[in-house]
Amino acid sequence: MGGESIPFLKMNGLGNDFVVWDARGEPVRLDVDEIRRIGARDGGIGFDQMITVETSPAGADAFMRIHNRDGSQVDACGNATRCIGRLLMEERGVDRVTIETNAGLLHAFATDDPRRVSVDMGVPRFAWNEIPLAEEFHDTRAIELQIGPIDAPILHTPSVVNVGNPHAIFWVKDIDAYDLERVGPLLENHPMFPERANISLAHVLSDHEIDVKVWERGVGLTRACGTAACAVGVAAARDNRTGRRVTVNLPGGPLLIEWREADDHILMTGDTEIEFEGALERETLTYSRTGPGDRPILEVVK
Repeated sequence: MGGESIPFLKMNGLGNDFVVWDARGEPVRLDVDEIRRIGARDGGIGFDQMITVETSPAGADAFMRIHNRDGSQVDACGNATRCIGRLLMEERGVDRVTIETNAGLLHAFATDDPRRVSVDMGVPRFAWNEIPLAEEFHDTRAIELQIGPIDAPILHTPSVVNVGNPHAIFWVKDIDAYDLERVGPLLENHPMFPERANISLAHVLSDHEIDVKVWERGVGLTRACGTAACAVGVAAARDNRTGRRVTVNLPGGPLLIEWREADDHILMTGDTEIEFEGALERETLTYSRTGPGDRPILEVVK
């Protein structure tokens, strides 16, 4: 790995926070236990996801590898894509970059605000075996699933969709009326979801605005989840609850979601923030801050 310390960036998209490593020149290899220790809020750097920027085998501007705080690797993270898109665009002085992920190629675009980035998240998948579910459902706008007593379930009949990872959305009148920290793990690990699932509570305010709270697979309660915002926006439009362009309000702030009718691609737009630059001591997994937070141009990812 070279040297006794590894430089990193701490970033977030609406509070959905990341540790970012640049592994394009030299690999950064951490095992599951080390990832968990670094990601811990108590004693570690603390993050929702760990992002490793690598050389793209497909010839994209970079490959983005994503690990959750529990050490599991996942295929997609919308807010991280916006953050890495920002870094790469600033690095190259361009207004568009392509990022390879395990979920495919994603395109990030600059806006009038250098901290605000748009990402084309591709086409959502609705078939039961693409989400995937453990059993066949013809209509995934509302599947037979509930938690709690049969005659008085706490939550029931979610919409399900895959936007690079599996999501279940429960439509409720008040997102704060449920203990998502208690029911989230039960639903994430429900036998219906062989690859686990991200769980969202969604309340439709109007045909263009939705309030959302998310229990993220492998992470827990999060201030923002980009793919969940995409999943909610698409599921709401698909069920005629809203139009195809909505603002999704998360605890960390709003994301603009547009499910384009022309090609069925999902476009997600929102803010990014660089919290600080740091260095991790490889042997002890302790860290220090080596640089300030947000500034117009970053040259850390090289």
